[in-house]
Amino acid sequence: MNNKEFISILAGRTEKKTSETQKMVESLIAVMSDCFQEGDSVQMANFGNFEVKKKLERVMVNPTTGQRMLVPPKLVLAFKPNPTWKDKIKKGGAE
Repeated sequence: MNNKEFISILAGRTEKKTSETQKMVESLIAVMSDCFQEGDSVQMANFGNFEVKKKLERVMVNPTTGQRMLVPPKLVLAFKPNPTWKDKIKKGGAE
């Protein structure tokens, strides 16, 4: 599903105009982005948790050449779904 399809479905479910829904989705993403840049996590009830995690510096080996290289530390975004979502996915979406 692409962004346009998502917004169209969401607009239908909320009975709002597509343009209003698009602004809401963009605002949601902007607020979440600001939180992540500050290092905060975002917890959504009945959905899951988004958090910024720090990956430590590590040594990797290029499998082709065997050359060892140092990978610098970096920040990554992680998502941990709510247990209810995990169960739905395991069951193939059936309720």
